[in-house]
Amino acid sequence: MPSFAVKTPQRDYCATVERGLLARAAHYIPKGSGKVFVVTTEDVWRLHGEAFSRGIAGVAHEVLYFPGGEERKRLAHVEKLAEQMVRMGGDRSSVVVAFGGGIVNDMAGFLAAIFMRGIPAIQIPTTLQGQVDAAIGGKTGVNLIDGKNLIGSFHQPLAVLIDPNVLATLPDREYRAGLFEVIKYGVIRSAPLFQLLMEQRDSVLAKEPAVVDRIIEESVRIKAEVVSADERESDLRRILNFGHTFGHALEAETAYARFLHGEAVGFGMRAAAYLARSLGKVTDRDAAGILDAVDRYGPMPSLNGIPAERIAARLVSDKKTIQGKVHFVLPRCIGEVAIISGVDDGAVLSAIRSALA
Repeated sequence: MPSFAVKTPQRDYCATVERGLLARAAHYIPKGSGKVFVVTTEDVWRLHGEAFSRGIAGVAHEVLYFPGGEERKRLAHVEKLAEQMVRMGGDRSSVVVAFGGGIVNDMAGFLAAIFMRGIPAIQIPTTLQGQVDAAIGGKTGVNLIDGKNLIGSFHQPLAVLIDPNVLATLPDREYRAGLFEVIKYGVIRSAPLFQLLMEQRDSVLAKEPAVVDRIIEESVRIKAEVVSADERESDLRRILNFGHTFGHALEAETAYARFLHGEAVGFGMRAAAYLARSLGKVTDRDAAGILDAVDRYGPMPSLNGIPAERIAARLVSDKKTIQGKVHFVLPRCIGEVAIISGVDDGAVLSAIRSALA
């Protein structure tokens, strides 16, 4: 049962990876807790609600449904969930359990961060993207029309429970979208993980348990180490944004309705590779390797008809932009990245056009 410690000033906790862990969810609810509120979506509950209910048997809980979708990851839905909690007897002793994909992890975590000025949360991600990224590290939030996750809070959970068995029901497109996040970890900090993805593509896509467990565990290890070193993204943690600056701009430009988050990150990694190559920050070979990895784990939805200029214009609204300067996470080689600012607008626009082609 691999368990990875996340140590932050706010709270220390573990992200545990274990097949069948869902059956022991009740063990992670603190004794003496008040009512437990499980935030999920109807499709996740239909697939896994029975197993979850067995795992939390004996714990008083209510199930709250979020309609799902990046376009609904807004404050209005957080307010509706909070009002339901009040009507159902929620108080400062309550616990929120986020049981779903990355969107649910972000929204339910934010709900816990602001309800009664903050109550405990437990993250139980049911998508690959949620398991390797969204559920770990305490970054919670919702979107604005102008940008992704522009309203949010750092709220570390009590625990992150990762059960790879739930991925058996994950649609192929959702699974591939999560794999783009795994590619990200390989590029920023683990050449061996990147090599595994390149050499064992068929096994990865077939969801063979041994290889799936390996890529999840390695990704979680990296995320836990980075968050422990830099909880609030003041320095090192910014490397986790590789692919996200361009990706968030693409999501906003397409009204959060055309691409899954991981797919947008895949696009963003392409743009970052082109930009790094044009600036002489990465070799042609490593840039080509990143582009090849993204292609191998596609396909992505069509990028036709999306103006490069509009994506470039949205970069200034990214939450990582500081005093008007966009900070880009660019590859130096497979396993290492650098944070670069002050990049010429023409070079950025050219990289976006290449990534859209």
